[in-house]
Amino acid sequence: MKKRGDYLFVEKDNDVYTVSLTPELQDDIGTVGYVEFKDEDNVKKGDALAKLEASKTVLDIPAPIGGKVVEKNTKLENDPKLLNSPDDKQNWLVKLSGVDESAFDQLKNA
Repeated sequence: MKKRGDYLFVEKDNDVYTVSLTPELQDDIGTVGYVEFKDEDNVKKGDALAKLEASKTVLDIPAPIGGKVVEKNTKLENDPKLLNSPDDKQNWLVKLSGVDESAFDQLKNA
C-alpha cells in the first residue's frame, strides 16, 4: 500500500516502510546533485532524513512518519541523480521499521 505525506511517498511492504520523492517534488527541486543522509537511526515525524542539493533548491527532507531507519539508499551518495528517476527501485531515500500503524493510516492515499 502506498500513501503520501506532503511531497513524499511512503510504501508499506510487510513491516518495512519505504520513503521516496513524489514526481511533483522531483519536478519542484530539479536535478539532484548532492545527497547527505542524517546520522539518526530513530526519527520522529518532521525530523530530517537527508539533505539534498538540487538545481532549484537546497533542502532537508523531513520524515513523513516516525520510525527506525533500517536502510538508506547509499547509492544516492555517489549518484544523486537517481532521485530524479521515475523507477521506484532507484529513487527511494530510506526504509523504516517500527512505524506507528495509525500514523501511516493518517497519510493520504497515493
